[in-house]
Amino acid sequence: MGKIMLVEDDDHFRLMMKKLIRGRFPLTSIEEAREGNEAMQKIEAFHPDLILMDVRLPKENGLVLTKRIKALHPRAKVIILTGFDLPEYREAALESGASFFASKQNSSAKDILDFVTMALSG
Repeated sequence: MGKIMLVEDDDHFRLMMKKLIRGRFPLTSIEEAREGNEAMQKIEAFHPDLILMDVRLPKENGLVLTKRIKALHPRAKVIILTGFDLPEYREAALESGASFFASKQNSSAKDILDFVTMALSG
């Protein structure tokens, strides 16, 4: 089905996202990272089709990390998934190369799975 990378420092939220995605896409390979350096190392080895990226990460901003990823792996899709549902974050996410922006508080599980479906199919 595809390869998905979850870049999220909140262990509970990352596990919840992994279970949610596995429920809809059971054949998908999922890799996880808690921070930017770990994410970059795993991306180089795993080559994900889709990356779900938090904005605030230890030692690195997810928007800056998205720019780095898109420069090295332009075909990888990125969904920014953050608790900061602000217009400036949405704009910055798209400028950094993200395909989609979703709010952790305002997006339902269905919304997030719809974004994943669109990203993996397009």
